[in-house]
Amino acid sequence: MEKYVAFLRGINVGGHHKVPMADLRKEMEKIGSKNIITLLNSGNIIFDIKEKDEKKLEKKIAIHLEKAFGFPIPVLIRKGDEIKKIVDDKPFKNIEITKDIRLYITFLPEVTQVDIELPWYSEDSSFQIIRIEDKHIECILDLSKTKTIKAMGILEQLFGKDITTRNINTLIKVSDKISKT
Repeated sequence: MEKYVAFLRGINVGGHHKVPMADLRKEMEKIGSKNIITLLNSGNIIFDIKEKDEKKLEKKIAIHLEKAFGFPIPVLIRKGDEIKKIVDDKPFKNIEITKDIRLYITFLPEVTQVDIELPWYSEDSSFQIIRIEDKHIECILDLSKTKTIKAMGILEQLFGKDITTRNINTLIKVSDKISKT
């Protein structure tokens, strides 16, 4: 059995595409998952399964969940060890944290080459990409510099729509759960 984390995109946002976590756990069991833990309501699932091919697993979960819930649910998969490594590497250790600073990891479906100079700053300097590493991006959002947050739109323009983003605090919680299983 391999330990994975599935990140679902676009569920339980603004009352749309509701997916109760208890129902999600039941549906994950139906495809052979074991030791299923859901974290928060935004679609973070820790589970064990025999499947070794991540792309096949993403597709299998996405197809099953669409049938179960009646709408497409994009899925990105990472091995549990990958999430633990991201957190253990402390990607934001040199960033001064204030009440307005938000730290994010954006997951990409594939290793992607984008021709931008790092660190990359948005026009108003409210959003920056500090590192692109394998299949994830490390980003900082400074709410003190903007009233309109366009970070996701910027990321989608640069990397496409098949991405999903999590706050580093969520990933720390996921990593802690992985360590306890």
